[in-house]
Amino acid sequence: MKILVTGGQGQLGWELSRSVPDGIDPVILDRTALNITDAQAVDALIRAQFPEVIINAAAYTAVDNAEREHARAFAVNRDGVTHLARAAAATGARLIHVSTDFVFDGTSGQPIRPDSPANPLGVYGASKWAGEESVRATLGGEELIVRTGWVYSAHGHNFVKTMLKLMADRRRLTLVADQIGTPTWARDLARALWQFAQLPSARGAMHWSDAGVASWYDFAVAIREEASRLGLLDDEKEVTLVPVGTASYPTAARRPGFSVLDKESSWELLGWAPVHWVVNLRNMLRELRDNG
Repeated sequence: MKILVTGGQGQLGWELSRSVPDGIDPVILDRTALNITDAQAVDALIRAQFPEVIINAAAYTAVDNAEREHARAFAVNRDGVTHLARAAAATGARLIHVSTDFVFDGTSGQPIRPDSPANPLGVYGASKWAGEESVRATLGGEELIVRTGWVYSAHGHNFVKTMLKLMADRRRLTLVADQIGTPTWARDLARALWQFAQLPSARGAMHWSDAGVASWYDFAVAIREEASRLGLLDDEKEVTLVPVGTASYPTAARRPGFSVLDKESSWELLGWAPVHWVVNLRNMLRELRDNG
């Protein structure tokens, strides 16, 4: 089965390239090989490669920058996705598009189901929702949209690696404690996407993240504890983590307050026992230590 992956330079694309299952002929492209905002390039490449499945891991993900880079965010997250969807429709390929918990406003206080109404709070979420809408309009329900959130990996820029650097340099950090979600190791997300790609019955919208819930403060506390155990932080240096409310930590973009995704249908379809986010955080930090 030939599967083409966009966004190969990102942390998810990197994990996809490292976890290709047997029986898959992968074509993994970074933005230098395929700029998805170029409609002609997308059409020509998809027709030349003629994949059975396209996994779109390319995205504009700078949440705060998107507030001042509206056109750029929509060019990638809406228009680029539209080009992929049209190329998939023209060649008969199945499109798996990775989306985000930021398409929701996070006000319900309950795990968000795949069919819950969208209400993005900022430009990033709005651009991702526009991409979803375009995919559905183009492919008529034959697509698979996989929403996730709080993604991290040993590769690239993410919250875990930022925290490790700050904890090495500072003695006191303030963390938002009233935004709740679920950290997601990109390694397991990649494994899930490869399985989804081999299940033609997987259609519509599904959710994927690790199990459990956390605030950004909880996440940072776990990073400090697990990294210290693994020798990634100096045990003798005390780093004080201070929980604060969102109002005390203003950002350019508003963020959902409760973006825990309901993954039951995905776990059932793939036959996976849920892995708690702390377990996967420990696995990622161990990899970072062993390869660092």
